[in-house]
Amino acid sequence: MPDIFDEVEEDLRADRARALLARYGILIIAAALLVIAGAGGWEAWRWHQKQVNEQAATAYIAAMRTADALPGGGRTQPDKRAASEAAFAKVVATSPEGYRTLARLREAALKADGGDLSGAEDLWDQVSGDGSADPLLRDLATLLWAQHQPESADPTGMRARLKPLTAPDNAWHGLALEQSALIDMHAGAVDQARDTLRQLAADATAPQGVRDRANGLLARLGG
Repeated sequence: MPDIFDEVEEDLRADRARALLARYGILIIAAALLVIAGAGGWEAWRWHQKQVNEQAATAYIAAMRTADALPGGGRTQPDKRAASEAAFAKVVATSPEGYRTLARLREAALKADGGDLSGAEDLWDQVSGDGSADPLLRDLATLLWAQHQPESADPTGMRARLKPLTAPDNAWHGLALEQSALIDMHAGAVDQARDTLRQLAADATAPQGVRDRANGLLARLGG
């Protein structure tokens, strides 16, 4: 008797399985195909991203080598400097975020060296305002922008833009404090410049070269 009941139960399970397969078989097969397609698509995307990154790295390194070979930043060879700028601009247009940011910074440096401060400022502004860029590079773009401003620039606006960089936990705070002191000196705020330079000279976390320059400026200011 137990064997008969077991056979009946197995038959019922088989009937239920066939009924479920008849009712949901297409959905089950479709789901399996989607899983397989998803796995294949993920691998294809990873392969594509690898190819894109390798191409971007190759293009960026080639542009960097061309720029590094320019004598004096390309001041005496404007055509070659323009070609190097174009190479970095192509990296910006075709590469992922990381390489795009680095290429903008290098292109801006070339423009600044060649006297095109307006073009360089545009690129620094693009980097500093790019929310997807590395914060370290965004702050560097702001610092470079400030370092290349003419003495006639608005000191209030420059101080406001540099202020976040002067925080103790910012990687560029030493250079930002130095630039802030120079802005104050050019604006005639000598006492404020002295205070900033004293703070910088006593800052053990600032680079030694920056601290030495702060002491030199203090000596010049009688501080």
